Amino acid sequence: MNDAAPIRHVSVLPREVLQWLDPQPGQVIADCTTGVGGHTRLLAERVAPAGRILSLDQDAAMLDLARPRLKGLPVTFINAAFDQLPEVLREQGVVRLDGVLADLGICSDQLDTAERGFSFGQDGPLDMRMNREETETAAEMIHRLSERDLADIIWRYGEERFSRRIARRIIEERKNGRIQTTTQLADLVRRCVPRGKGIDPATRTFQALRIAVNDELGALERLLESLPSVLKP
Repeated sequence: MNDAAPIRHVSVLPREVLQWLDPQPGQVIADCTTGVGGHTRLLAERVAPAGRILSLDQDAAMLDLARPRLKGLPVTFINAAFDQLPEVLREQGVVRLDGVLADLGICSDQLDTAERGFSFGQDGPLDMRMNREETETAAEMIHRLSERDLADIIWRYGEERFSRRIARRIIEERKNGRIQTTTQLADLVRRCVPRGKGIDPATRTFQALRIAVNDELGALERLLESLPSVLKP
């Protein structure tokens, strides 16, 4: 009987992941974005019994979901961001890895939890932190940044062509009271962006703020820079 809670997230490109990494018995591989453990399971089953998967995630809640689903497999769970991989290897006594996997973005289980603040589809605090023990929240960020910096973030990370209009409205609204919830921000953005037949007008702004709050692109750059020193030749 499986005691693990049901999940909605489906791991992407499982066949391609196995093809590219080609996990073999005895290897040590790092899954830098464990999530609910879908990719981790695929890899762990193939490196077992003598191999090991270093299962990283900066979101402790995701590791809690993954643990029961990976019970009995050679997996070491580590609450760390993927740009901390070199430090993790030193702590684990691993000199070099046979492979590294990073599945960037957000999983449906995070989106479905209103209190995490990732989704405009349900009301919750405007948080958006992957690691809830570090960094400022999205609400704190939009109340700290200048209009220009807000516009730059929304454009750079969301490619939102109405970024300046949205930033201006945020500045105006925060003078009248704090923007604290996902619904408040989503409604504000929708008033700034003409609604078409495609995605919700708030989508790009929410994506941009999530990337900025978690420094996702900076972390990715640091991970890529570390690969020559952590991977076997």
